[in-house]
Amino acid sequence: MAQVLRPLLDIAPIRHPELLVGIEGSDDAAVYRLRDDLALVQSVDFFTPIVDEAYDWGRIAAANALSDIYAMGATPLMALQLVGWPRDELPFELLGEVLEGGAAVLELAGCLLAGGHSIDDREPKYGLAVTGVVHPGEILANRGAVPGDALVLTKPVGTGLIATGIKQGVVDVAIRTHAVASMAHLNAGAALAMREVGVSAVTDVTGFGLLGHLHEMLGGGIGAEVEAAAVPVLPGAADLAGDAVVPGGTRKNLEHAAGFTDFGGVSDVLRLLLADAQTSGGLLIAVPEPRVGHLVEALQREQAPAAAVVGRITGEDGRIRVV
Repeated sequence: MAQVLRPLLDIAPIRHPELLVGIEGSDDAAVYRLRDDLALVQSVDFFTPIVDEAYDWGRIAAANALSDIYAMGATPLMALQLVGWPRDELPFELLGEVLEGGAAVLELAGCLLAGGHSIDDREPKYGLAVTGVVHPGEILANRGAVPGDALVLTKPVGTGLIATGIKQGVVDVAIRTHAVASMAHLNAGAALAMREVGVSAVTDVTGFGLLGHLHEMLGGGIGAEVEAAAVPVLPGAADLAGDAVVPGGTRKNLEHAAGFTDFGGVSDVLRLLLADAQTSGGLLIAVPEPRVGHLVEALQREQAPAAAVVGRITGEDGRIRVV
């Protein structure tokens, strides 16, 4: 939700007593209270193909859409599919593979596929509108971190670089397979771990990259320190950054991040990785320092792709320092 609505943040805030989370804070999903012990969580996400295999595209798109629900501490209930398809250019059998991939991930998540909508579109698009539920007192937002909190990341970065490498035909099968497995991995286990431990704030790392989404967590009143060497990176991503196989979104992210990030002597490759536009990335979690070990253990038990302590929240005003 945050990526789509960022240009709208200058409009007047939408006020309603039951709207607990709207667009003001660039959170991952909207939350509407139905009663004292139950709130509805909704989000939507879709995109064009990022891999060549239709089934894997469907899997990744579904995992990506579900991630917004998990990032709010919620449980997904049902989903509606969104499809744009060039009916005169691509066979419907190929679309069937996309839908099968999405359905497989929804089944894994225990989320009902309840319908959807399709249009004739020259450029293929696929995604989901997802509805979940959460107790109003257990909502996890992207704001709420305090100085001293540790920052923990649950997936490696580099998917934007690798997706661009796939399109350019310069990525081998092993690198592609590793990246697809990471993107298709549900953040359900990571969400379970963070709810068990109790955390301060969380967001999922997607189109704005690690630095962009971390900056949204800060809200201008606190700062953060990121240890570049501690950030997990997908195999092959650093080589692609060094070879200038870089998506336009990543370059724009890095340009934007320069306004609030002090990079020091960090290499150009690491800067690109920290700003890389992710698809179906991990959860970035701010957790009180005494609970870090518990969270890492819980993430490992839930088989999260990563459980990396990548930095901490500081008292510096709204800036990120990369060391």
